[in-house]
Amino acid sequence: MALQFHQSSGSNTNVMEIEPVYISPLPMKNKSVEAIPMPTPPDSPVRRTSSDEEKQIDDSASPTPLMAAGVKERWNYPRSNTPRVAACFYSFVVMGANDAAYGLQEYYRLSYIIISLVFLSPFVGYTVAAFLNNIFHTRFGRRGVAFIASFSHLVSYIIIGVHPPYPVLVIAFALAGFGNGIADAGWNAFIGNMDRANELLGLLHGLYGAGAVISPLIATTMITKAGLPWYAFYYLMIGLAGLEIVVTGICFWGATAREYRDSVAASSGTSSGGLKEVLFKKPGARVAWLCAIFLLGYVGIEVALGGWIVEFMIQVRHGGAFESGLTATGFWLGLTIGRLVLGFVTPKIGEKLAIMIYLPITVAFELLFWLVPQFIVSAVAVGLQGFFIGPLFPAAIVAMSKLLPHHLHVSAIGFAAAFGGSGAAVLPFAVGAIAQAKGVQVLQPIILALLVAIFLVWCGLPRIGKKKD
Repeated sequence: MALQFHQSSGSNTNVMEIEPVYISPLPMKNKSVEAIPMPTPPDSPVRRTSSDEEKQIDDSASPTPLMAAGVKERWNYPRSNTPRVAACFYSFVVMGANDAAYGLQEYYRLSYIIISLVFLSPFVGYTVAAFLNNIFHTRFGRRGVAFIASFSHLVSYIIIGVHPPYPVLVIAFALAGFGNGIADAGWNAFIGNMDRANELLGLLHGLYGAGAVISPLIATTMITKAGLPWYAFYYLMIGLAGLEIVVTGICFWGATAREYRDSVAASSGTSSGGLKEVLFKKPGARVAWLCAIFLLGYVGIEVALGGWIVEFMIQVRHGGAFESGLTATGFWLGLTIGRLVLGFVTPKIGEKLAIMIYLPITVAFELLFWLVPQFIVSAVAVGLQGFFIGPLFPAAIVAMSKLLPHHLHVSAIGFAAAFGGSGAAVLPFAVGAIAQAKGVQVLQPIILALLVAIFLVWCGLPRIGKKKD
């Protein structure tokens, strides 16, 4: 401390002037207590930063301010999410149109078993996608995912459109399945982490159902009314896939690999999350396997029922071809409406409880369908089955996003989607093989058994708490 003494000329009193001392604050042991700001000396080299400068420092230190601040993204926040969600919706319309359009048996003149390879080949593509989903996200970001998925669609539709020899056609459908697997995991994980995910995923998968409803009608009209060959429908699919590249590419152009890695690291503390960790590391492995088996059964039910219902209604319920075809349309329409409507109900009662309510109701309508041998009753019952199983896939995705850490979402959802894809390939194939030997009436006990099985699998999931915002 510096002291200066001044003596007044008219007084014996000595005046002592003390220079101010600037003390730096002591280090705080408890970091949660905010340090008290100390005055800065006028001539100190330390300069106060302005509020704008502080904001720049904070922004540069945190490349993902939304995640760091714990603010959950919404479909319209940040602004870039609005076109990205719309692009995901369009991608799912293309995927739905792809999955519902086949018409090959008469052209290639092959047996049902050989023709059914086009149902099995997409599973190969889904399986390859399951191993590569996380790698594509971390190396190329969602921008790369958008391009790879849509480009795979475009190439596969071009190959199918030129109606090559049948073995090449099988490879083309496998490539389409690969594109679906990449998009399925990427867009489900992206939207499943947003606020009001049940409603958004219900709309996403509802648009998939809409594509599955509309495409057979378009393909049938082109073939029966316009007299075009079956592959002419894929000329339309080429145009849709080309537009998909443009739409998803533009909307996700800023979604780089760095953005994805930073968002995962900010929420989970790590940017890793490969398939090995998903499948073999507890407790996440339990959730991943149970949800994958659940989706295996669910997608198998959906595709087997939607694919074989026409033949069942013709042979067992003795309906006309047109009326029986409308029954299949009613099933897909019920599934689409169920995803849209029940997507608003599911979050209010919770995903686990909701599915435990929807499945017994579906079982009741399945019993009605099977045991009451009337065409109208069966048609109404199958439409209501579609309505109540519609929200099962979106609810399972939301459950996985709540039960698993963020860095495992892409790998886990990709693996579960691949398992679901195997259900779409293997179970309808198995139903067809059994139907050839025992008759198409075996469809109903098989569907009933699968409904009970996936209900028991779902009961094995842990309790799903509310996701922290």
